[in-house]
Amino acid sequence: MQNRMKRWLFAGWLAVICGFALLHALHLGADFPNHTVWYSDWAKYTDEGWYGNAAVRAQLFGNWYMAGDFNPAPALPLWPFLEWVVFSFTGVSLEAARALAISCFFANLLLSYLLLRAGGSRWRALLALTLLVTSPFLYAFSRLAILEPLLTTLTLMALNVAVRLPRLRRPGVCAAVIGLVFTCMMLTKSTAVFLLPALGWAILLPLRKQRRLAVLCALAAGATAAATFGLWMALVIRHGLLADYRYLYFINDYEKPLRFWWPVQSFWWSFHGGLWVDHILVPLAGAIALLALVFWPMKWSRALRLDPVFGASILAVAGYLGFMTLQNHPQPRYFAVVAVFCFFLVALGAAALVEQAGVTRQLGWAVVVLAAGAVVANAAWTVSFAAFPEYTFVTAARNLTRYIDEHPNGKRLLVSISGDEITMETHLSSLCDDFGTTPLESKLAKYQPGWYAAWNDLDPGTLADIHTHFSLEQVATFRAFDDPERNVLVLFKLHPLPRGHVRDESDMDLEGQLPGDHFTIPIE
Repeated sequence: MQNRMKRWLFAGWLAVICGFALLHALHLGADFPNHTVWYSDWAKYTDEGWYGNAAVRAQLFGNWYMAGDFNPAPALPLWPFLEWVVFSFTGVSLEAARALAISCFFANLLLSYLLLRAGGSRWRALLALTLLVTSPFLYAFSRLAILEPLLTTLTLMALNVAVRLPRLRRPGVCAAVIGLVFTCMMLTKSTAVFLLPALGWAILLPLRKQRRLAVLCALAAGATAAATFGLWMALVIRHGLLADYRYLYFINDYEKPLRFWWPVQSFWWSFHGGLWVDHILVPLAGAIALLALVFWPMKWSRALRLDPVFGASILAVAGYLGFMTLQNHPQPRYFAVVAVFCFFLVALGAAALVEQAGVTRQLGWAVVVLAAGAVVANAAWTVSFAAFPEYTFVTAARNLTRYIDEHPNGKRLLVSISGDEITMETHLSSLCDDFGTTPLESKLAKYQPGWYAAWNDLDPGTLADIHTHFSLEQVATFRAFDDPERNVLVLFKLHPLPRGHVRDESDMDLEGQLPGDHFTIPIE
């Protein structure tokens, strides 16, 4: 009777998890949730288009590459390749790209369960899944067609193989598979290199009593990763794409402060950014990791330290915080990877404490109660996101494209920082005004666009580049999103200068409003 009741309890628990998971797949065309603490993240109006532009261009225009523009595919090819496959069946759309991201999220749930079940109880695995599916933070970011969901999937795949190496028939071959998966991680998002310590720990800890085999597996994984990544780099160089490859790292090299103690300030900023994920669960994960180190001789602490998932989770969090510290530019979306491993730490810590006796067990149940309180609050927040979707961006993109089609002006080509995002949604061809291996001034001369769109105001540097070839006429505005600095998409007609004239900065200041311009938004 008791076993039957337990089976029904677990079945009901699993049904709740599945229900919340399915909420993520609803309203895929809706905005990134408006009026949250993550409102300033750039991904919601740029990254989906940028990192999928090769797939979009290949499907719509027959060529994935646009010379001089932002082409991240040579450095990060896996995500656009998968999108290209999906678009071959569905056609190009924002919803199809996000469906791929949601597929990764579903895979992450299954892989998380398998990972935590590899060396522990069913309830700790289900607790981790509950934290994942009810998190409003992961609801917001797992529904975007960005790189983090796929990176998490590949990381969990590699960890699942790593923790099972001692039980596998051919551990050396399986370690080589881990190396191949790591290359896929690097070709999804280069920050994967900061997850390498976590993978190394997951490989070596289970084999700590078989040192010869541990060395063999480490060498197999490392050699395979080096060979396959080297092969890709050879292809990049062979096809003349090294400049595009390097450019991705150039634009992500943010200026560092002159003060020698800036890494401390940057680390605090990155460390504190964990509160973007959750105000209860992330501090709880940190407390569990700290207690496991402080109470080193305790049985529960030893059990956690000998669990490769626990150590790998700590190293994954530490590695990503290290990346954000070095970059000195944390963004909420970066924590989509950190969140998964923080939730693992909570589930692992709760299980290790509850399985002890006396005060330790009571402490474990206190962790469970805190986690349950977070789940209730997070579940309500997530349900509100799913129940009240908004469609401001897709509406703005469609209205902008409709305006362009109804008011022809030269070439049907838009220049905008959100251009790739708009192209994915409405199939309007575009150039990026902010990034590119050639200056914007040169791109404008080469491609001769007819339109320009900016958010809220005009950047003086961008305006100067445009002024070399065009004057601007503000013609329409479209409201979208909630960021007070980027909630109005402003459309301009680009009028070529008379008789093909090209202005030079030595002739006049091109960063201000010039004769022939007609616009009212500020220059900032």
